[in-house]
Amino acid sequence: MNPSKIAVALAASLFLVTAYAQGGPSDPQIAGIVVTADQIDIDAGKLAKSHTKNKEVSKFAQLMITDHTAVNKQAGALAKKLGVKPEDSPTSQSLKTGAAENTKNLKGLKGAAFDKAYVDHEVAYHQQVLDAIDKVLIPSAKNAELKNLIVKVRPAIAAHLDHAKMIQSSLAKK
Repeated sequence: MNPSKIAVALAASLFLVTAYAQGGPSDPQIAGIVVTADQIDIDAGKLAKSHTKNKEVSKFAQLMITDHTAVNKQAGALAKKLGVKPEDSPTSQSLKTGAAENTKNLKGLKGAAFDKAYVDHEVAYHQQVLDAIDKVLIPSAKNAELKNLIVKVRPAIAAHLDHAKMIQSSLAKK
């Protein structure tokens, strides 16, 4: 298992363990997790757009930037409407730490090695996010509108995972 997959697996484990140990995150913490998770994928997409020469990877990276920016706008507007300030939590801190490690790893790569590492991470990251949505965020959200937002974006996250897996498969054939 490569270091980026280990880091993602560790982050996923920390994410779920932390959430359960706390009895589930509060709504402000959930808002913070959503904003953090989206920003991480926006930043990774921007890095990929600036480093890849692969058209498929570049299109996917732009999709991540566009879609996750839109979700962050929705989450920000909902938080403002509800008077909820997104809060940091051990989970959002864990996500930030994992993202910093991934960025450091990606910045040291070029060409096909960069593309493979970026897409492999996107597959693992979107699976981690789906697991968190299903096992922690939806069950823990107390506010119906916040829960509905998470439920509403889940299919897009699943589609991102499928898209990333498709690219991963095509990169493996090259």
